[in-house]
Amino acid sequence: MSHPPPGPGQGSTWLRERPPRWLPRAVLWAVLVTFALYAAWWAAIRLHDLLVILLCALFVGFAIEPGVNWLARHGWHRGMATAAIYLALIVAVVVLVAAIGTLVVDQVVALARSLPSVVTSLADSLDQQFHIDLQAELDKLVGNLGSLSTTIASNALSIGATVVSSIFNVFTVALFAFYFAAEGPKFRRAVCSVLPPVRQHLVLEVWETAISKTAGYLYSRTLLAAASALATGAFLALIKIPNALTLGIFVGIISQFIPTIGTYIAGALPVLVALSISPGKALAVLAFVIAYQQFENYFLTPPLSARTMELHPAVAFGAVIAGAALLGAPGALLALPAVATIQATVSSYVQRHELVESEMLVTPVSARRAAREASNSGAAGPPVPDLEGGPET
Repeated sequence: MSHPPPGPGQGSTWLRERPPRWLPRAVLWAVLVTFALYAAWWAAIRLHDLLVILLCALFVGFAIEPGVNWLARHGWHRGMATAAIYLALIVAVVVLVAAIGTLVVDQVVALARSLPSVVTSLADSLDQQFHIDLQAELDKLVGNLGSLSTTIASNALSIGATVVSSIFNVFTVALFAFYFAAEGPKFRRAVCSVLPPVRQHLVLEVWETAISKTAGYLYSRTLLAAASALATGAFLALIKIPNALTLGIFVGIISQFIPTIGTYIAGALPVLVALSISPGKALAVLAFVIAYQQFENYFLTPPLSARTMELHPAVAFGAVIAGAALLGAPGALLALPAVATIQATVSSYVQRHELVESEMLVTPVSARRAAREASNSGAAGPPVPDLEGGPET
């Protein structure tokens, strides 16, 4: 049965109600993009641990590649150069662990022997000076030791699995980092071969900036570790704590190269050693660790971060917090070189403009000093803004 052709008014209405030709294709693309994003998110969640391992390996590769390049320029094969750097790091770690491990075992044994007398002395001192009776709390603590040992024994399997998993992750990071450093030029050629020349220049520039910023980060961490080791060792020697130099080196390395909790791990050992001597010295060491940490956070770390990585202290502090929130301890470790690389790359492509004249863009103290220097030299300086109101002449 044939339909009559639409009239003039009906035809125009029919054309207006017909969907545009691009709509089905747009809907199809929207469905495909949504599915692709969901698949990428699903894969990222499932491969989270592997992605973190690759990021850590890339960071380690960036850190050791300057040394590998230096050895390669002196005739070394890149694989042998990387292996030599790995061997030097392993020897340093073994020596440090041997020295610190022996110290820890000795101090734990000494503390276990002197713990009853130390606890008794502390309880008597608190009872005499502050009228605090610790006997009930000590009895409760002794009663809880049995349940604590039972809990530890029941969780021994999971603790052992965690340790094995951590060791496996460390070896996996080391393996990937070895290939990133030893075959760096080959890896970069493989990446650049699928990009146009303009994009190749951008990738190589970002890669070089990442290596530079990572080296700057390690340089600043090394300087902070040396300063912490010297200060802690000197203080421990001053109050006559044994093995002051070894403890200072331990505090310097652990506090700087283990993110987030490194400070607490580093400070625990010297406090433990001091506690085996007297509670008063343990409190003194604890107070020094806390005070030095604040001094480092406010006076040492900001200028070093600004100079070695060209990061504002507030940006560096926020980057560490964000990295720890996203990826935990690895994120806190990778945050500073990553943000420094992003900032350096973006700043090279951001167009700068001439500033307008405004009192809000001038630091009054600096402007006054500039005007004073200009007047001393006999030059007429520009008007200097005053805190009180109008411009100073």
